[in-house]
Amino acid sequence: MSILKILIIATNVNTYASGNKETGLWLSELTHLYHQAKERGYEVTIASPNGGNVPIDPESLRRFTLDKVSKKYWQDNSFRGLLNNSKSLAEVKNEKFDLVYLAGGHGTMYDFPNDTIMQSIIRNQYESGKMVAAICHGVSGLLNVKLSNGEYLIRNKKITGFNWFEESLANRKKEVPFNLESGLRKRGSKYEKAFIPMTSHVVADGNLITGQNPFSSTKIAKVIMKEIEKQNENQLINKNN
Repeated sequence: MSILKILIIATNVNTYASGNKETGLWLSELTHLYHQAKERGYEVTIASPNGGNVPIDPESLRRFTLDKVSKKYWQDNSFRGLLNNSKSLAEVKNEKFDLVYLAGGHGTMYDFPNDTIMQSIIRNQYESGKMVAAICHGVSGLLNVKLSNGEYLIRNKKITGFNWFEESLANRKKEVPFNLESGLRKRGSKYEKAFIPMTSHVVADGNLITGQNPFSSTKIAKVIMKEIEKQNENQLINKNN
């Protein structure tokens, strides 16, 4: 099996617009996929809209949210170095990847939705039949992506993402720039969520995979690995026939 290439995109934004609270990447939403990929020997590139530092939401480093996998990587200086020196989307826009994955954290709500380079990367990835995945607020990066036919990518797609009631539980309703759940529904997606808030929920629709919240980090990583390996095997079979 060939070495698969994965692009993880994270935010550069470290505060809410109000300036009252810090935000950034929700660490586990990156580390679980990173861990699964590295264990398999895959090539992982961490990028962000502007490149450079990827700030970490301090809430994701608290005792009850910093799980074993995330703690291991957070204590690894070489991994911290990758987060401090992420590539810019402009640097990677012409590279080919087997997976483009949008990691979450509230910071993404500011720099993901209107990034035209990100939209181009996602559109090209999706239309080439390769996998696109996003988790939690990272799903905001899918909101404004249009396909070559002018349709929104997420129209009529089964999708999930951090919901409005979960924003209430996180005490962030007054801080966030928009209602992600409402935005996904307005785009004509078939939005769905777990019956119980703040529990794991992952949705796959063809080569689009989304996770609802930080508690979906482990499951989405496993689903993605299974799907890209299956996709890679099918491509090899087709190539040899």
